[in-house]
Amino acid sequence: MTVRDATLCPPPPSLRLEHPLPGVAVLTLDRPAVRNALDLALRQAIATAVQQLDEDPAVRVIVITGGERVFAAGADLGELVEASPLQVQQRRVERYWQALAGCRKPLIAAVNGLALGGGCELALHADLIIAGSSARFGQPEVRLGIMPGAGGTQRLVRAVGKYQALRLLFTGCLVESREALAMGLVSEVAEGDALPRALALAEEIAGLPPLALAQIKAVVNAGADLPLEQALLLERQAFQLLFDSHDQKEGMRAFLDKRQPEYHGR
Repeated sequence: MTVRDATLCPPPPSLRLEHPLPGVAVLTLDRPAVRNALDLALRQAIATAVQQLDEDPAVRVIVITGGERVFAAGADLGELVEASPLQVQQRRVERYWQALAGCRKPLIAAVNGLALGGGCELALHADLIIAGSSARFGQPEVRLGIMPGAGGTQRLVRAVGKYQALRLLFTGCLVESREALAMGLVSEVAEGDALPRALALAEEIAGLPPLALAQIKAVVNAGADLPLEQALLLERQAFQLLFDSHDQKEGMRAFLDKRQPEYHGR
């Protein structure tokens, strides 16, 4: 597999960016000594990379992983243990999370090992979560005298429901990959390493029409908190809009001609 290295601005040692497949970008967290703990520099690097990839027309799907052993074991507590409320506020980490939430392209998390606290919240920002057999998820902030602060109380409830979410939030317990799948926290469980399955899925999605994918993602996210009738209106409008695209004509003509379509995102 040919890997093309890309340049971040500037390229931090804690994050790797690779393009292993056409249309697919992979971001790998690389702080193994601290189990990929999310310090401020790494959060900023992830946000910057996702924003750049979102603007890159050659990239159609983004995969985030932490490698074979661990996804991310949470926030870097060394930066927080003596912090005052004002110092925490002035970090403004919400802007880095918003970069992920605002990404228009499909975002896949490939999770091996621990995804705890901020690491679990990072995975929850993805559109799909592929869990390896070693994956374990949790929001253990309560055991440190705090609570989740990057969507753990909100995205988790939306993913698994109030009662399962509060079990994790109240106790700080961990759930393994199969239990996470059963409760709706992950999309799939891979045998062994999550990344090969995530890449196969990313390659499949990268071959589909980018405009349709972007509209699907936008409507699902925007409609989730709207009354049904308003959400259905968004869906109808997006459906109709796609009939002005080259990809719609190409997809339907290819189906009728019994050939593979070629999508160009226009």
